[in-house]
Amino acid sequence: MKTLVLGGYGNFGARICRALAGDAALQLLVGGRDARRAQALAESLGGGAAGVAVDFNAPDFSARLRDLGIGLVIHAAGPFQQQSYGVALAAAAAGAHYIDLADGRRFVCDFPVALQTPFAAAGRAGISGASTVPALSSAVIEHLCASWQEIGSIDICIAPAQTAPIGDATMKAVLGYCGEPIRVWRNGQWHDERGWAAPQRVEFARMRPRLGALCDIPDLELFPQRYRVRDRVMFRAALEVGLGQRALALLAALRGAGLLPGLARLAPLLLRITGALDFLGTGLGGMVVRVAGRDAAARPAQRAWHIAADHNHGPEIPCMAAILLARKLARGEPLPLGASTAAGLLKLAEFEPEFARWGMVTDCVSEDAPPAPPDAQAAR
Repeated sequence: MKTLVLGGYGNFGARICRALAGDAALQLLVGGRDARRAQALAESLGGGAAGVAVDFNAPDFSARLRDLGIGLVIHAAGPFQQQSYGVALAAAAAGAHYIDLADGRRFVCDFPVALQTPFAAAGRAGISGASTVPALSSAVIEHLCASWQEIGSIDICIAPAQTAPIGDATMKAVLGYCGEPIRVWRNGQWHDERGWAAPQRVEFARMRPRLGALCDIPDLELFPQRYRVRDRVMFRAALEVGLGQRALALLAALRGAGLLPGLARLAPLLLRITGALDFLGTGLGGMVVRVAGRDAAARPAQRAWHIAADHNHGPEIPCMAAILLARKLARGEPLPLGASTAAGLLKLAEFEPEFARWGMVTDCVSEDAPPAPPDAQAAR
């Protein structure tokens, strides 16, 4: 299967290309506007990979996909919050499967309805959100809550390492909703809360506690209905350096008061400031998913899944779902045709070899048990 990775030499795209290079089931094309950068990465990968200059905003993009004989498009060129479905529509028109790494709430949540007709007509799979959310997060929840009678609450927090690379697209996405009202399922009702405001303490199994604040991601909208959650679905991000977290909370307050519109333009400045704080942090990051409800015997239950990723390997996690799904498609394994989100398409066990490849450590625990000591060495 000839597979084109858009944004192939970017922060996440390059990781996907490295993972797929040399796979006998697919032929890899590293795609981007800069032909030299695309070809340079392809040559470093070997395994028959090739670089190709493509502009997904070009009016003839779908024809370009057909001319190249593309069977699968992996869209890793975010941010997705302000993008149209042009790439997905072009893929469907060219008769190609489509996977993206989108975490934009509207982009992912509206994808199935907006794209079902063209992908069903093409007999191809169009999958949005093949990233940490909702692909991995849903796999974790379904593992933790297998056979439960009821889920009362879901609380998720990602905790990136301070020294892990941050792409410009990621920073723009963060600033895009910093201080903006976000629809959240709390106390069995929908409420508006401001993004990145009011940070709260979050505990981790193998990391020190951090301050985490609300982020706008698809899970907040998908999970209350998908899992019939009674009380609450919350998603936070916790920066390693508390100063950075408080700075975002201040920006959120200023924007909420109407004093600082258009935060996305500050992305280059904030990236430089973030880099200047690296000496205060480490290469250890992770994630925790906490669930509470009633188990198969209707007894109260609380469980948590933790992952710790050292040596700045954390950015590999958002790439894993796209890699796993691409391998499935290339090998002809069944996936739903038509348009869907990535929620529920993968099992947690399918991620385990990828975690092991990068030396990541996971813990699945009852919240009644005391947490492991915050020992960074335990994840090394």
